[in-house]
Amino acid sequence: MSKAIVLAFSGGLDTSFCVPYLQERGWAVHTVFADTGGVDAQERAFIEQRAAELGVASHVTVDGGPAIWAGFVKPFIQAGEGYQGQYPLLVSDRYLIVEAALARAAEIGTKAIAHGCTGMGNDQVRFDLAVKALGDYEIVAPIREIQKEHTEVRAYEQKYLEDRGFGVRAKQKAYTINENLLGVTLSGGEIDRWQAPGEGSRGWCKPRAEWPSETLRVTLKFEHGEAVALDGEKIAGHKLLAKLNGLFAQYGVGRGMYTGDTTIGLKGRIVYEAPGLFALLAAHRALEEAVLSKQQNRFKPEVARKWVELVYEGFFHDPLKTDLEAFLAASQRCVNGEVVLETSGGVVNAVEIRSPHILNAKGATYAQAADWGVAEAEGFIRLYGMSSTLWAEINR
Repeated sequence: MSKAIVLAFSGGLDTSFCVPYLQERGWAVHTVFADTGGVDAQERAFIEQRAAELGVASHVTVDGGPAIWAGFVKPFIQAGEGYQGQYPLLVSDRYLIVEAALARAAEIGTKAIAHGCTGMGNDQVRFDLAVKALGDYEIVAPIREIQKEHTEVRAYEQKYLEDRGFGVRAKQKAYTINENLLGVTLSGGEIDRWQAPGEGSRGWCKPRAEWPSETLRVTLKFEHGEAVALDGEKIAGHKLLAKLNGLFAQYGVGRGMYTGDTTIGLKGRIVYEAPGLFALLAAHRALEEAVLSKQQNRFKPEVARKWVELVYEGFFHDPLKTDLEAFLAASQRCVNGEVVLETSGGVVNAVEIRSPHILNAKGATYAQAADWGVAEAEGFIRLYGMSSTLWAEINR
């Protein structure tokens, strides 16, 4: 009998290749698609059809939306930082995919797990470290294996599938496309060649010529730093993010290019689109700036940057991440209120903030009015700058 193995499956080129590759090496392949909210019903149907066409032993689709909101989106928004100040960690669904695959492995009684990550990228680190943190499993990575003998890996995968009678979708021939509730990332083609992205490298975000003429305004309500309502309607987090993606993608919000330092030391260049996350980040940051103390606002980004680095580099289950999340959660106890977001296209701004926790001084408004006197202001300046002033006087 063939040995059972669970493959994290998306229906794309890499994971499609993995199925016959594993089968021809004696594995009975059980595929799992963790639907983290980035595909529609038509795409879900395609993925299920693709698994059947490839002849898998079984295929299941798992709803990963609630898990990705609670496990990633909530702490990410509360942290408020992208990797290297920019990238919004759009492939962090990998950790939830691992959990879904391991749950399926337990159901069918196997300790063998496969994934379609390459040997050049970061995802292999995320998958492998997450699996290792959660148990003792055999990890099989077909794409890494073929890279030992083939340099043009995507071309080899395409020919391998076509030689066995399996078609390859046109968009898969040009780019590596990752799509989930968090957003879309695209790499390959001219992006890898450090050239301007072609029109085929566009995901959800509309180009400028197609932006609506009317301004978009939405209101987000936060409780303890978590978005809980959109325009007055209470809604589950993953559904709220999906709605924001649809609204702000029409205005081209959240699209950018990013070149970063990858975990394994290469430079990674991608196009990304994250309209919903950019909207949430803008709203949360505006509310947080108004209700946190000066010292909180200064210190918190240091914690956030470390949390982001851990998640980016595969340490999703490291105890330090849990420790940092305890701090982040504590910092959010007064991050309550409503924020009005506005966009006419491209960027999103927080134009109104309503909260009982805004740190307003009753008798003073910045640069307008004060409830202290001139002598107090001059005394504060003298004492506040004493060290610097003394240095200047002594060393003139």
